[in-house]
Amino acid sequence: MNETDTPRYLVPFHPKSLPHFFTDVLVIGGGLAGLRAAIAVDSKLSALVVTKGELEESNSTYAQGGIAGVMDPEDSFDNHVRDTLVAGADLCDPQVVEMVVREAPLRIRELAQWGTRFDRDGKDLVLGREGGHSHFRIVHALGDATGQEVIRAVIAWARKLRNVRFWENTFTLDLLTCNQKCRGAIVVHPSHGAILVWAKQTILCTGGAGQLYRESTNPAVATGDGLAMAYRAGVEVRDMEFMQFHPTVLYIAGSSRSLITEAIRGEGAYLVDRNGYRFMFDYDERGELAPRDVVSQAIVSQMDKTRFSNVFLDLSHLDPAFVKGRFPGIAATCAKFGLDITCDRIPVRPGAHYMIGGVTVDLEGRTSLPGLWAAGEVTSSGLHGANRLASNSLLEGLVYGTHAGHGASAAASELHDDFHALPLINPPLAEPDESLDLADIRNALKSLMWRSVGVRRTEQELLESLHSVQHWQKYVLVRQFCEPEGWELQNMLTVARVIVQAALQRTESRGVHYRTDFPQTETPAWQRRLTFQRK
Repeated sequence: MNETDTPRYLVPFHPKSLPHFFTDVLVIGGGLAGLRAAIAVDSKLSALVVTKGELEESNSTYAQGGIAGVMDPEDSFDNHVRDTLVAGADLCDPQVVEMVVREAPLRIRELAQWGTRFDRDGKDLVLGREGGHSHFRIVHALGDATGQEVIRAVIAWARKLRNVRFWENTFTLDLLTCNQKCRGAIVVHPSHGAILVWAKQTILCTGGAGQLYRESTNPAVATGDGLAMAYRAGVEVRDMEFMQFHPTVLYIAGSSRSLITEAIRGEGAYLVDRNGYRFMFDYDERGELAPRDVVSQAIVSQMDKTRFSNVFLDLSHLDPAFVKGRFPGIAATCAKFGLDITCDRIPVRPGAHYMIGGVTVDLEGRTSLPGLWAAGEVTSSGLHGANRLASNSLLEGLVYGTHAGHGASAAASELHDDFHALPLINPPLAEPDESLDLADIRNALKSLMWRSVGVRRTEQELLESLHSVQHWQKYVLVRQFCEPEGWELQNMLTVARVIVQAALQRTESRGVHYRTDFPQTETPAWQRRLTFQRK
């Protein structure tokens, strides 16, 4: 199926039949990047934050580890920059890395001023260390509930702002474009139905796409909606082959695939196989503190060697009181399944965790579409390269959310032309006679992505995956659904196709992208980015 055959918009609409809403700045997404962008909007301008679920329901909330930043005199910006570049496998943008790393202390202090209760020893911040970091530089809160605490504080701060309003449980369907400019979005409000939201400037902060995979740490809302709507609007995306798999995801039948934070290895936990053998030093001299891509590959290899479905985290050699105090959330989750993390081994395996690729943005968060900005996991900023360094994600959301908010504010303030609704129309299509089992297609897609576009990839499996995804697209993308289940599936199929295409094109292994048929990293031949854009 050619992309030119797929509809530009998901649903039919006509400006004479729908209500209209006007705002200076529209922020799509209410995670940390979106909230920080809204806070950065000039108080003289109106801002609307639209979230698919509750404000608290985002990838940001589920971040356990913390935020990386140089807060210790014995550490340095150069160290943090170097660690980020090394983890990124020669694909980071050094200018972006330098900017984000140097801004980190300011953004962390800002969060503290807004009421975030970071863990402290007296007045001093307690700093953790995670895989890939050469120094202790991870600020965390409530042990292993950093994201939850940060989001609580930032929501409370944002709600004080009189120029910002929030629409929760509101599904954003598509970006509205006219004359190659973003003009806002069409959304579905829980009380008022479909609404045309016209904005002078729009900021996309919709997070990632972990739900494309059967095994994922991401919440149910992470279905790649922002990536898909941007792609349909002709926005450039890049680095889509780089989906990061977190090495340690709780693997218990009946449990949700809960993240087991990187910090647990940073504090000294061992990775052992079914026989109790500590295997990481067989694969990397850094052992359990190797970057995520290395640890994920090692775990999969050890699972193959031992013919077992998972490996284990072992904390039994650590002080029990410390373990329970440092990781109360993980202890409580495991206790529900009869596991005491101070003495029982925690079963884990990799799972889809973070979308490194996304909408291409510059240093200020501008996309390739005038009037559209973006921040956070939905973007490809160049910070992460081919493998994100632990705890750099919340940091990126803070820095780019700030920049995008300021940039969109300035651009909106400069627009003095007439601000009005536009005669954009999307006609209804004839409804097919046969119904679809959307859940069945979704489950098949998630299983396919996990099996063939996961931690390890081959040309044959990728080609078969592309054929399957294109086949599903033929009869799913041409429909106009009237409920989120259908819209999400269309978005997932749109994003999946680009991921598979990118993974096929990159005929090497780099960072989180591992091709068993091309196991070597080809530098400088492949030290470049793959971009995609619907024409």
